[in-house]
Amino acid sequence: GAEGSTLMSYFSKNQIQALKPKITFSTLRDLQCPVLLSNELQGKPEESCSTEELSEWLGAVLNQVGLDNKSSSFLSTYCCPQPNTIVEKAFLCTITGFIIPEKIIQLLEQLCCYFGEPKLAHWLTLTVHGFADSPVSWRESEHGFHKGGENLYNFVIFRNLDYWLQMAVGTYDDCPP
Repeated sequence: GAEGSTLMSYFSKNQIQALKPKITFSTLRDLQCPVLLSNELQGKPEESCSTEELSEWLGAVLNQVGLDNKSSSFLSTYCCPQPNTIVEKAFLCTITGFIIPEKIIQLLEQLCCYFGEPKLAHWLTLTVHGFADSPVSWRESEHGFHKGGENLYNFVIFRNLDYWLQMAVGTYDDCPP
């Protein structure tokens, strides 16, 4: 109505425009991946890795930290947790921008369809980061920002469609309901 046109004229008058999310794709070759079992959240020595080990590994992969533990590296001596396996090809898609929850649900549903056909992958993951300076963290809760502004969740979906949900919030934030 009239209010909508007033709002649109305000945006155009002040040169405010909608930005589309930026999408990047990359292929990771010969990637060391932790072995995960859907029914073992804590992991089992020499059988599978824990949720904490996965979270740390994901952070390293998403930030393109080398996983080879070379003593000459000034950046990191991190290595993939044990047990692990070498994956010939892994695909990484990064979407940067404001994405509404309905689109995230739609993306999650599409990822679940990935296992509808025979695939070699045992699991896949979807990580969603909130903005560090967002005024809201979860639902209507105010986002407490002290140092890091952590605000993320991660789905790990297994071939049998079991899943893990990991969440991280900042020091001054409440966990979502």
